[in-house]
Amino acid sequence: MVFKHLFDDLDSYLERDPAASSRLMVAISYPGFHAVAWFRLSHWLWANRLFVMARFFGNFGRFLTGVDIHPAAKIGNGLVIDHAIGVVIGETAEIADNVTLYHNVTLGGIAPAVESEAQKDVKRHPTLLEGSIVGSGAQVLGPVTVGRNARVGANAVVVKDVPEGCTVVGIPAQPVASPTCSGESFSAYGTPTEDIPDPEKKSIKAMLNEISGLRMRVEELERDLEERVETYTAGQDDESDAPGRSL
Repeated sequence: MVFKHLFDDLDSYLERDPAASSRLMVAISYPGFHAVAWFRLSHWLWANRLFVMARFFGNFGRFLTGVDIHPAAKIGNGLVIDHAIGVVIGETAEIADNVTLYHNVTLGGIAPAVESEAQKDVKRHPTLLEGSIVGSGAQVLGPVTVGRNARVGANAVVVKDVPEGCTVVGIPAQPVASPTCSGESFSAYGTPTEDIPDPEKKSIKAMLNEISGLRMRVEELERDLEERVETYTAGQDDESDAPGRSL
């Protein structure tokens, strides 16, 4: 059945969106849910080789919702596309169960050189495993894998695999803490509740510390030079005052 997963999709909004109060509200007023419903239909048509009809309904769904999902993509149960507008999901993208995407997310593909007809079906888009979250404005590019319960922070650009349970931020995306990350409960926009260390701030702080150390060293050298000059000047004065030196 084409729409057999829709009740799971509805319940996922109730679990992850505090503003969703009922299935009816989600069904009539959430464009992210509408986008997934149109995708379910277009994907069924694509699987049955009705490619033109699949693209037609896919484009119609994009016109209504602002979400562009290729009919050939693979999407599991419980996908939540919060706020929805501007989301792009490419042809060979794969999304497991209970994944959350926010607005302006791109699951984009690379364009490898096609040397033969068989290579046209090569995987070019990301794989998002169960429970992962991608924050608003993030770009996940190429055949990378975002691990289970991993979080991609807002506006991050992911070009490498994200380990299970990790939170990554920045351009290019880097783990917030160590590469060995631990999972956490649901976090809106893929942003952890604790402070996120700023790598640029850390670099600037290290540079300022180094400048401060160099300034102290220069001051020491200046004092040492002044002492040497004073000693030398005093020695010259003593020699000029000594007997037999005057004409």
